[in-house]
Amino acid sequence: MIRLGLVGNGKMGRMIDSLCERDDRFVTAGFVGPGDCNTLAQIGEIDAAIDFSYPGNLQMVLDTALESRLPLVIGTTGLTDAQGEAIRAAAKEIPIVWANNFSTGVTVLCRLARMASQVLGEDFDIEIVETHHNQKADAPSGTAKALLASVDPEGGYAVVNGREGRPGARGREIGMHAVRGGTVAGEHSVHFFGQMEEIELRHRADSREIFARGALRAAEFAVHAQPGLYNMEDVLFGA
Repeated sequence: MIRLGLVGNGKMGRMIDSLCERDDRFVTAGFVGPGDCNTLAQIGEIDAAIDFSYPGNLQMVLDTALESRLPLVIGTTGLTDAQGEAIRAAAKEIPIVWANNFSTGVTVLCRLARMASQVLGEDFDIEIVETHHNQKADAPSGTAKALLASVDPEGGYAVVNGREGRPGARGREIGMHAVRGGTVAGEHSVHFFGQMEEIELRHRADSREIFARGALRAAEFAVHAQPGLYNMEDVLFGA
């Protein structure tokens, strides 16, 4: 049984805990968050930690994990470039699965989008559209950014976050569009527009539970992994 420390006792943390109660492979050892523990170290003995909290917790999580050689799963979005570098540095000593989206379906979508962009090349224009609930803090979503990295890994295209005014004919660019409203758990589309044909790759999440399930799958992977930085493609398809 894998003992988990959960950083963040909001909706995602509680959902992961609920899944642990139904899966005898995992048990929640404790939470870090308001009304619970202040740090991972206060939880006690754990085999891995899952962080779905906010960027301000990251340094505490990394410091504790490095001290205890603790495998990590990091799903917090909105991290700075410097925080990303801190994760990469820590991954030289401990296994870390870091992803913007832990859905198995989105992971497959990213791989399909990468394959499509490699085959279609510059003959097709690419647009990415993401839709989320009206409480989401960041835009574009972390998943939309992951899709952008999939279709343009070298960063050769200009990124246009929405359009207004008179932008004129498009250049060598990829449009990124964020829609917010209601209680949408998450929907992402990648559009490839060619001459007289269009391909659309789309994923819709009906419940945040899919992300919690993916996070547990990532934690199980991490506890058996060597030090290194991994993503969900590594978890699903092998490192």
